[in-house]
Amino acid sequence: MTEDTELHPDSTMTGAPDGDGANAAETGAPDLAADIVRLNDEVVSLKDRLLRAAAETENVRRRLEREKTDASTYAVTGFARDILGVADNLARAVAALPADAPGFDAVKTGIAATERELTTVLGRHGVTRVVTDGAKLDPNKHQAMLEVETDAHEPGAIVAELQAGYTIKDRLLRPALVSVAKKADAAA
Repeated sequence: MTEDTELHPDSTMTGAPDGDGANAAETGAPDLAADIVRLNDEVVSLKDRLLRAAAETENVRRRLEREKTDASTYAVTGFARDILGVADNLARAVAALPADAPGFDAVKTGIAATERELTTVLGRHGVTRVVTDGAKLDPNKHQAMLEVETDAHEPGAIVAELQAGYTIKDRLLRPALVSVAKKADAAA
């Protein structure tokens, strides 16, 4: 045997007998086919893993982009909730001033102008008032505080707004507190 065959036992030598009498080319063929099948399976598996990893990366990128957009869109949510109390107090102040009392006209006009300006500023930042006039109770926007027996409104209709509700963009910031009509009891 030469030095080359000792270093590379897989090399084929034509006419060299193998342990069972078959030559090396015939014995290596089944192993080669099994190796090819195994390697093809491994390639398929690695391609699948690569595609899944790429899809996961794309999903993470999209989610982070959406979270970034939401964070900037709804950044004023906490501030807007806090400032709604001021808007409520301005509305109460206008309602509390007597309509016919002399000397209060300028005060009432000033408070009403401040309330309108606050509503405009909130609107510029996507904060809008929830509609309650003539609306049916929507549990996603309204919170029923009491039921009023009446024949003037159909059951489930909003009778009065107790506190204004607001949304920011498409999210509810604060539900409107309302009273809701219910069918008048015939026995009463």
